Amino acid sequence: MKISNISIEKVDLGTNRPYMIAFKSVDKVDNVIVKITLENGIIGYGAANPSTQVVGESLEDCYATLKAKAENTLIGKDIRKFESLLKELEKEYETLPGSRAALDIAVHDAFGKFLDVPLVSFFGQEYKSLPTSITIGIKSVAETMADAEEYLGMGFRYLKVKLGHNVEEDIERLAKLREVYKNEISIRVDANQGYSEAELYRFFQATRSFDLELIEQPLKADDIEGMRRLQPALREIIAADESLKSPTDALRLIKKSAAGIFNVKLMKSGGIDPAREIATLSQWHNVPLMWGCNDESVISISAALHTALSFKNTKYLDLDGSLDLIRDVATGGVVIKNGQMSITSGPGLGIKAIE
Repeated sequence: MKISNISIEKVDLGTNRPYMIAFKSVDKVDNVIVKITLENGIIGYGAANPSTQVVGESLEDCYATLKAKAENTLIGKDIRKFESLLKELEKEYETLPGSRAALDIAVHDAFGKFLDVPLVSFFGQEYKSLPTSITIGIKSVAETMADAEEYLGMGFRYLKVKLGHNVEEDIERLAKLREVYKNEISIRVDANQGYSEAELYRFFQATRSFDLELIEQPLKADDIEGMRRLQPALREIIAADESLKSPTDALRLIKKSAAGIFNVKLMKSGGIDPAREIATLSQWHNVPLMWGCNDESVISISAALHTALSFKNTKYLDLDGSLDLIRDVATGGVVIKNGQMSITSGPGLGIKAIE
């Protein structure tokens, strides 16, 4: 069953909630959308929104690459040669994780539909559902509390708070959250490489009583030795994000014992296939997984969730990247109820295009 057609679009999905993190502000959301069609009419969907600062590939790079190369890569290839197709993507897009992710997700969706099973069933489902965190950007105390109140009203109980501009202000925001909501919420934080080692220790000591679930990428991505030097009690709750882009990175972090948690993102790894390699390595070495995202269509959010629910060592979800989009190109795939994420029962990713 061959791939007969492929289309590539760049779509402005918008955002209802502009936000700031340690190294950038986000007020516009574009995604590259891929659609592959099989000879029998089955359509597989993929999406990408790579971060230039993290992987060195911009959304414009991704779009241009796919417009130039995707047809030659996939047209005429047989979806039944699934593993060979994934190896071809690895070879052709090794240094372009966004481009690879868009095609990888579309191939997985088409293959699941060809088999007529949800993708997670093909992988082997370990969880029916897990709670996701929802993100609060770098804001004032008052704005942070307003967002928290809104999210709790929506049923979310896991908040991820962006930090990294000012340690004292970061501590103040978290102190207020814990004071007001006590044990009603679980708090995760993400400094996006914004702290020095000294600032991190200052933050850790000041927040030890706040019962933080994890601290995501506080130090620079390439400061593996700095991560390795951290006290065991601190290192145990460090989630490697920008430091972890590939299976090779995972092995290096494991060998250095540089982080207690791995944050896997399809937009960093290059899609589902390499993300599963990272997750398998992590499982062998008893490293718990967090599954994260950028600002993404429900297409790639669904792909991440199907993958996450197939690994026993998945402990954390942070898959809120489609919730604040003004529009999307697809629906379905993901169900969120009171902050719990599960998948729909449809084949492949379980999504449907919005015409």
